[in-house]
Amino acid sequence: MEVDERYEREDLAEALRVLEAGGVILYPTDTIWGIGCDATNEEAVRKVFELKHRASAKALISIVDSSAKLQGLMAEVPEIAYDLIEASPTPLTVIYPGVHGLAPNLLAEDGSAGIRVVEREPFCRDLCLRFKKPIVSTSANVSGAPSPAHFGEISQEILEGVDYVVKYRQGDRRPATASSIIKLEVDGQFKVLR
Repeated sequence: MEVDERYEREDLAEALRVLEAGGVILYPTDTIWGIGCDATNEEAVRKVFELKHRASAKALISIVDSSAKLQGLMAEVPEIAYDLIEASPTPLTVIYPGVHGLAPNLLAEDGSAGIRVVEREPFCRDLCLRFKKPIVSTSANVSGAPSPAHFGEISQEILEGVDYVVKYRQGDRRPATASSIIKLEVDGQFKVLR
């Protein structure tokens, strides 16, 4: 896959280097700006919790580049998940039951985890595709503070607390919003949380 021409090859390469080294990045997602790390690296995930001053009991979500990647993260993807993702006009985070393959500190007590497919956003898609693992995607704010609508609203504490700040879309001032969230049960029943 070709790198999207709207961002520099070096920007993507540096973000990948930091993720592979267990570091934390600040990056534009398909929703709001996010703090990210290797979703399979427990120590990297711990750094994100510390940066956000967030209790580890509050789970973080992860992103993957395609619906096909969901199959490697659970024994069986509920069939309705694909329909929900495809039908959603806006980015949708689904909390799946029985997730495996992520860092233990990303899983809720019941073994569930929130995962969003980012096929429609070129930077996130390329980042996940090249990293070949899920990436944490949590709002770029300290817990309890408002989520930033654009890059200019990200606090100095967050900017200084990450190992790399992606350059792509920093100048974009269009307000962004967080994803919708649905919790799926093993039997295919679901509940809209946001």
